[in-house]
Amino acid sequence: MRLSQPSKAGLILVGCFACGRRQDDPSHGQVSDWKRAVVDGEQVLICPECFPTVSGLDACTTCSSTMLVKRLGEVSCRSCGATWFSAQLAASARGDRSALADEVAAAIDRLLGGSSPLG
Repeated sequence: MRLSQPSKAGLILVGCFACGRRQDDPSHGQVSDWKRAVVDGEQVLICPECFPTVSGLDACTTCSSTMLVKRLGEVSCRSCGATWFSAQLAASARGDRSALADEVAAAIDRLLGGSSPLG
């Protein structure tokens, strides 16, 4: 079971993308040996036991590295530094409205008592 997928309750549970194991806090002064990766434009965690054998990771279009991180909708390659927008952010840039955008537009309408520029 992939715990990084939405559960029946709609919550996203965090664990190893491959085996579902929960991440442990490292001992004081130690660095975590878990790896971050990107799969289908979403950041996932992979435990040290699964990382060498896991497949299906997104790869950098410049250098083919799978050492990617996602921050604020951008995917960055930790090997060569290339950066690009995730597919989901690109979809919203094309004009696809998200539930959050609709909620923000409604809040502006309530505050200003009229039509918001987002709506």
